[in-house]
Amino acid sequence: MLSSRELVLRRRMRQRAKLARKRSDRPRLSVFRSNKQIYAQVIDDVHGRTVAAASSLDKDLREALTRGSDKDAATAVGKLVAERATAAGVKQVVFDRGGYIYHGRVKALADAARDAGLDF
Repeated sequence: MLSSRELVLRRRMRQRAKLARKRSDRPRLSVFRSNKQIYAQVIDDVHGRTVAAASSLDKDLREALTRGSDKDAATAVGKLVAERATAAGVKQVVFDRGGYIYHGRVKALADAARDAGLDF
């Protein structure tokens, strides 16, 4: 019987393999969520650099949020990372959910990023 951590790692590797097949030259919007916070990065794998990043620990968001681990925080982070990515000139990305199920906070972040102008 596999542990839940091993299952997450399997899903993550399967997701990365699918993204590698689909990706043309789009950067990827990578999501990491912990029990207390949520983080998002737009990563350009061709050049190996982070184009934009946001988390629930950013000074702008920390004051406005009551918790960093709810859907409101994920929505705020998604909106902020999309604004920063469009300011850097990125409009189209590939969504990398990082092995997490597309539900709850991950979905809220993705929907907010779409609403703020990112295309994926």
